Amino acid sequence: MRPRVTDRHGGVQIRRAVARDARRLTRLVTGSRAYEGQYAPMVAGYRIGPDYIEAHAVHVAVGDDGRVLGFYALILSPPELDLMFVADDVQGRGIGRLLVGHLREEARLAGADAVRVVAHPPAEGFYRSVGAERTGTVAARPPAVMWDRPELTLRVDAGP
Repeated sequence: MRPRVTDRHGGVQIRRAVARDARRLTRLVTGSRAYEGQYAPMVAGYRIGPDYIEAHAVHVAVGDDGRVLGFYALILSPPELDLMFVADDVQGRGIGRLLVGHLREEARLAGADAVRVVAHPPAEGFYRSVGAERTGTVAARPPAVMWDRPELTLRVDAGP
């Protein structure tokens, strides 16, 4: 069964993730340069499995060549962005903004008016650039997370 395409923009389509995407999504997470150095322990051994994809609203951005360029995972109850990654070599090309726009629409269709985002500290600027507002700080949780993280709210009906 082919996954349903839910959005297309500039040669990039967004579709619901399927079980066979699990390895590619895991590689995006564990290979991300954003999680090198002091942040490496957070993704060491991280795995996205088919069960995770089935349980959550996971969507992927795919290029014309079929390559997964990025993805997000939205938890709907309560609304929270669980994961969002864009491949290192395509960052800065609008993939993240496209994913956030799609996430907003999915959250709106699910009846949410806002989505909580607990961001990787270096990603706070990106989330603020797409309209998220800082609401607090989530304290470190050693040994998995050794640093405080910004907490933001992304309004579903607002744009950047």
